[in-house]
Formats: sequence, structure tokens, C-alpha cells
Amino acid sequence: MSNRDPYSDFRFYRQKQLMRAKQIILRQSEERFRALTEKSADIVFITNSTGVVSYVSPSIQRVLAVGGEVVTGQNLIDFVQTDDLPKLRCAMGGLEGENETVELRFQHSDGQWLFFECIVRNLVNLDNVNGLVFYAREITERKRAEEQLLFNASHDQLTGLPNRVLFLNRLQTVVDRIQRHGQPMAAVLFVDVDDLKVVNDCLGHAAGDELIIEVGGRLKTCMRSDGSVARMGGDEFTVLLEDITDPSDAIRVAQRIHAAVSKPLLIFGQEVSKGVSIGIALASQGSSAENLVQNADMAMYRAKSKGKGRTELFDATMHKQVMGQLQLELRLGRALQNGELELYYQPIVAIQSGLIEGFEALLRWRPADSDSVSPGVFIPIAERSGLIVPISSWVLTTGCLEAVSWHRRCPDEPSLYVSINISARHFSHATFIGHVREALEQSGISPACVKIELTESVTMNDTPSTQQTMSQLRALGVKLSIDDFGTGYSSLSYLRRFAVDTLKIDQSFISAMQGARENCAIVSTIVTLGRNLGLQIVAEGVETLAQLETLRSMGCDAAQGYFFSKPVPSDAARTLIDLNHEQAKGIGA
Repeated sequence: MSNRDPYSDFRFYRQKQLMRAKQIILRQSEERFRALTEKSADIVFITNSTGVVSYVSPSIQRVLAVGGEVVTGQNLIDFVQTDDLPKLRCAMGGLEGENETVELRFQHSDGQWLFFECIVRNLVNLDNVNGLVFYAREITERKRAEEQLLFNASHDQLTGLPNRVLFLNRLQTVVDRIQRHGQPMAAVLFVDVDDLKVVNDCLGHAAGDELIIEVGGRLKTCMRSDGSVARMGGDEFTVLLEDITDPSDAIRVAQRIHAAVSKPLLIFGQEVSKGVSIGIALASQGSSAENLVQNADMAMYRAKSKGKGRTELFDATMHKQVMGQLQLELRLGRALQNGELELYYQPIVAIQSGLIEGFEALLRWRPADSDSVSPGVFIPIAERSGLIVPISSWVLTTGCLEAVSWHRRCPDEPSLYVSINISARHFSHATFIGHVREALEQSGISPACVKIELTESVTMNDTPSTQQTMSQLRALGVKLSIDDFGTGYSSLSYLRRFAVDTLKIDQSFISAMQGARENCAIVSTIVTLGRNLGLQIVAEGVETLAQLETLRSMGCDAAQGYFFSKPVPSDAARTLIDLNHEQAKGIGA
């Protein structure tokens, strides 16, 4: 009897069937894998654990213009951008059954580096793979878009310079270094283009933009390799100087900036000359990036207040002064709603009759918790902060309402007018004409009883917007008066062009009349000029009888000053009106 296992043939046959089936499945799997990879837009690499490529999909030819035979058998490390190798090694070494995603750069045959998002899978234990699989999808356009968005977020769109956010980040890095190591020193320069508004108004905003671009370029030429320039917005730039040894280093850079910017610029075929005002703040222990920029900004405003085109260095005294002004600005912002502002009225008297013909409304501020603040102190703060616009609107309405009360007091006499000073900032504001119209409507006053006082500097800003605003004022029916005449410009063409009604001779000319003969001649010339043009002439700052008699002999129409009355509150002004009423009746009798 045979000892042969009756089932051995069956087992052998079964084993061969299983092996054949396994080979078929493996072949089908490989075919599916190749079909998928060969038709995929992604590049598929298979490498061993050290990175040697055993397979690369045909799409590498389409994406990188490189044949698969160039890569196969080589290490993937040799085809990746050097800076990305740490990320590649980390991804290959950190696979423990999980996928890893890493961004790598592969070089195109034309030399440019393209970005790829690679998903790495460890399939070493899979029979038909036996390696690491890289699925690489090109994302170059996406990366460029992301980089552009990042650039846009940190750079000024007009000039391409770093913006405020990026500048402050860089500055804080320098400040932190100084905090840790002390020296060397660093400085911030705050640069403001003087009178950019003139370019915008005369040549248009596109010309203003070209000017800003040119100034930004010139600032960059003044920098050392470790200096950086940023645009903070509008007409303001900042400069960071690192590793300076003395404040004089920063001043020398400021001098270079003044020299570079002051050279004429060609804007849209027209030559333009501009200056800049510069403030300098030095980084020190305990300072922050924001503080440094604020201090440099303060110093820049000091430079502007001293005549522009200058450089000022920030110091502790300046800081104390500016902080006091900021506190005053905060209090001034609350003064209007707290009822702390008040109008005083100074009479304007007809010289020949001695009768009051109107009042100039003058703003006063009496804070509830302190003494009165001089207009010479708070009005510049209101101008600088923009508070002058709502305050000036309140002055318009309040002055008109007060004038209406005068008319009710003396209905049978010629109506007294109210003269209201308008600042350049309010005059150029988009809401100005609306504020004038609103004051007229709320009070019900005749527009002919309202005089808008403007300085020569406002009227000489002969731009389309100025002309339009003047025309709108004339259409409303209000009168126009030029304040402090003679202290500004020599051109008189605007008197006709803007149909001015009144010239007010500056008090400095009146007070000088008793001195040199030429001083008296100046006043006489202005009076004659005004009369020839059909304008009313008002002399400001009359304090003596001799001044009044001289003005009368010249034929001056009206005067105001301490000789008649100092500015008084509304109730005292009404008393003056009553006295004037009695005097008028006496003259009439």
C-alpha cells in the first residue's frame, strides 16, 4: 500500500491557482496604478527610504519638461531646491503610517523653480510598491498669488514701499535688539511733503500721486544699505536708520533728503519744486516702535510750525509740550457738548457817524475746571485736529441767531450785520456750504446781514474748488470780507474775481501809523484802492483818537478796536446796541 498523501496533488493545484490569482490581482493593481499615474496631471515619484527614485510618472515630461529616465535611479534630493531639503528629509523620516504634506520646489528644464504640494505615503510594505510614494501637484500660481497678497498687505500700493504695519514690525525688531544689547543706536525720521494739497488742487490728484512716487524714490536713494523707507499714508514717509553712532548721523541723512527732494521734479510735463519737513526721534532703552514714530511725528510738526522745509530733533521738553496740547485737544473735543464755548462780539463802527453797523463774532473757551484758554492757544489745536469744522459750524449758527435777536431789538433801524471768521480748513471742507446754508435757514437771518471773513491765504488759493465755493457763497447772498488785508500776498486780482465786499486793514498797519510816514502811506493806499474798487474798508485794532482821526481824514469807512469796545459777551453787546439806538435817535432828531 502506498504512503502517498491523496490530497497533496489537490493542495499543489490549489496553491498554483492561488499564486496565479495573486499574480493576476497584482498585475491588475499595477496596471490600474500606472493608468492612474500616467493620466494624472500630478507627478508621482516612488523612492526607497533613502530617496532613490524607482519610478516616476510620465507627467514629469509635461510638467517639468524632463524625461523620466533622467530622474529614475537618482536621489530625489538632487532635484529639490536646496532651501527645501530640511522639509523633505523631515517628511521622509517622520512617516509612521500617516500621510505627510510638504511644499517643495522642483526645477523646470528652463531653469525656473516651480512650487509643488507633495503628499508623501509610506507604502514600503505593499508588494506592488515597496517604497515611499510622492504625489506632487504644481501650485506655483497659487503661491505667487499668496505672495502677492502678503506683499500687498505689507506694502503701499502706490509706491511699493513698506507700509506702516511692516515698518513698525521692523522697527520693533530693532528696538528689541537695543533693549537686549544697548548700543548701537537707531533713529526714526518722519518725513512730510510740504503743501502737497497745492499740487492736488492745481494739477490734479494723479499729479499728486506721481509726486509721492517720485519723493519715495528719492528717499530710497538717500539710504545706506541698512536704512529702510516706508510710506505711512498720504504725504507722510518714515525712515529707519540702524546702527548709527551719534544723532548727527541722522541729521546728515535728513540733510541729504532735503537736498534730494528739493531738486525740481517733472510732473506730467510741468516742473514742480517741493520741500519736506522732517522730525527725528532716537531709539533708547524703554522706547517702543509706536512711541518712536509718535515722537518723530511730533518733531516733524514742530518743523512745520517753524516754517517748513526744516528738520527738528525730538526732545523731552517737546514731548511734555505736545502731550499738554493733546490733553487740551481732548478737553476741546468735549467743550462744545459741555457748553464751554461762547461767542464774544466786538462792534464795528461807521467812522463818519460813530454808529455801530455790525459786530465781529469772536470765539472764547471757558473750561468748567480751569481758567479761560486763549484763542491763540486753542484755535491752532482745533485747526490741526479737525475740530475746527464742527466748532466753526456752531459759530456760524450761533452768530446768525444772535444777529436775529439784534434785529428784533431795533426793528426800525438798518439791520446790524454779523461778521464770522472762517478757517481755511473749514472753508475747504466738503460740508462748508451746507453749514452756511443751514445757519441761514435755522436763524431766518437775511443773508445780506452775514459777512464771511476769510484770510488772504484762503482767497489766493485760486483753484477750481476755491472758485466754486466762492460762487456758491455769492449765490447764497452772504457778503465776503478779506481779513488782515496787507499781510499776505501782493496780487489783487482776486478782489475782482471773487466779488469781495469788504477789506479789513490789519491792526499792525494801524498801530504803526503814528511812526514813520511810509506806514501811514500804506494805510492810505489801501483805503484809496478799496474805494476805487467800490469796497468797504474796515480798520482793525483802533485804540486811540489820533488813529481814528487819521482814518477819518483818509476816508476809511469803518473801524473796530479797544477805542470803541473790547469784545464783549452777548448780553453786553445788546447793551451797546441799546446805547447805539439812543445815539441814532439823537442824530435823527
